[in-house]
Amino acid sequence: MAKSVLIADDETNIVLSLKFIMEQAGYGVRVAGDGEEAMAAIESEIPDLVLLDVMMPKRNGYDVCQAIRANPDWQGIRVIMLTAKGREVEREKGLALGADDYITKPFSTRDVVSKVKVLLGDQT
Repeated sequence: MAKSVLIADDETNIVLSLKFIMEQAGYGVRVAGDGEEAMAAIESEIPDLVLLDVMMPKRNGYDVCQAIRANPDWQGIRVIMLTAKGREVEREKGLALGADDYITKPFSTRDVVSKVKVLLGDQT
């Protein structure tokens, strides 16, 4: 069965681009447009990895990441935070809250796929 990726981002163009490249790489993809949707999606079906935007409506990515790490049943979920906030302090905050990686926008889709494959153990 294909590994699953949840894309949590409120920017339609980014979501479409990420969804396309993740599906091309062979992953099952679901999408959430805000932090509350992301939490509901994780509760309904635990993904292998979450591509998590920091700045989202209703609940930001830092809160969602913290909630994922606080739930013992979700410890296997890998989290890559995506953000336009490229300052080192934001990166450190994301990693301190338990993110596995942190990518600043704009990003190369190839880099995102490569990081996802590494975290999910799909390197060939």
